[in-house]
Amino acid sequence: MTHTKRILFVCLGNIVRSPLAEALFLSLAAENALGHKYEADSAGTGGWHAGELPDERMRHVAAQHDLQYTHRARKVERTDISQFDWVIAMDRDNRASLMSLAVTPKNKAKIRLLREFDPQGGPEMDVPDPYYERLDGFEYVYGIVERSCRQLLQELEEGKL
Repeated sequence: MTHTKRILFVCLGNIVRSPLAEALFLSLAAENALGHKYEADSAGTGGWHAGELPDERMRHVAAQHDLQYTHRARKVERTDISQFDWVIAMDRDNRASLMSLAVTPKNKAKIRLLREFDPQGGPEMDVPDPYYERLDGFEYVYGIVERSCRQLLQELEEGKL
C-alpha cells in the first residue's frame, strides 16, 4: 500500500496564496487521477485571519480558471511540521518562520519554497503577495502558483521529492 503524501502550503495570513496553492494542487492531482495519493492543507504564519474564507479577489480570479475553494484560514502549529511530508512556504519570510518552529533537522528538511518548483522561478524566489495590488496582481500570482504546483506534482510523481 502506498503512503498518502501530505503537503502543507503556508503563507502569511492563509487567505490568498497558500489556500490557492492547496486548492490548485488538489485540483491538479485529481485532474491527473492522482487524488488518492495526496492530501493537502494550508495555514498562515500569522493567525489574525483564522476562520475567515480566502480573499474574495483571489477566489474571483480562481473561478475564472474554473477553480472554486472555501478553505477556512488557520495558523500553522509546530505539530504541523512533523505531521506533513512537505511544508511549502510562499516566501522566504514564511520559510524563516517555519524553520523556527521545526526543531529537528528532519523537519527543517521538509520546508521548501514553492517557487523552487516554478519553471520560471528559482531556488530563492518568493511568490509575491498581491494583497495590496489590483486584480491583475492576483492573476499574476495565480499563474505562478499554478506553474509551481504543476511542477511540484510532477516531481513528486517522478520520485524527486
